[in-house]
Amino acid sequence: MAIVHKTRTQLVAEAIREKILNGEIKAGEPLRQAALADELNVSRIPVREALLQLEAEGLVNFEAHKGATVTRLSAEQIDEIFDLRAILEAELLSHSIDNLTKRDLLEAEAILSDLEEATEAGDAQLATGKLNAEFHNKLYSRAERPQTRELVEVYSKNSERYVRMHILLAGGLKTAPEEHRTLLKLCYEKDTAGACEFLKKHITGAKDDIKDLLLRLEQEAK
Repeated sequence: MAIVHKTRTQLVAEAIREKILNGEIKAGEPLRQAALADELNVSRIPVREALLQLEAEGLVNFEAHKGATVTRLSAEQIDEIFDLRAILEAELLSHSIDNLTKRDLLEAEAILSDLEEATEAGDAQLATGKLNAEFHNKLYSRAERPQTRELVEVYSKNSERYVRMHILLAGGLKTAPEEHRTLLKLCYEKDTAGACEFLKKHITGAKDDIKDLLLRLEQEAK
């Protein structure tokens, strides 16, 4: 396996991203570059570069006279991001499914087993992050659509905070395992139309759950 060398900016971006995704830094809170540089033991330059990268991912917002803040969760943003994900990921799956080998499907099943074990153990961070992405990516791996894949990665990062919210607060922990098993079964059966339609429902169903939760939280905050 190739060793991936990460730049200081990438490492700083990962550290700040995780603080935002796990709720350590809340929506609307300022991201003070000097304080982050001290905490992460780096200069301000990689911190600023990391914040610009996170802005492109939709996690950070730069405002005049205010600097960088964590973007607020938005029901309107959810609609657009998840609708785009549903279209693009179904497109990837449609080009991948016929080319998936038995080994690909067995590897996807092994990842899914690890994901279910992590979920049952209460490890929501692992369950909603790395393993969930690995499972979906394995199913898309034979698509040979690099431009679409790149867009999917962008929107996956943009939606990760919402996905974690779905798992932790909106009931996704209960529904995701069964839905993943159904999707994998359709891929084994090479049912392209059925798998793509189910994938779209899987993604838009999560969107609806998260929107309901956000609207409820907004009402409670008033």
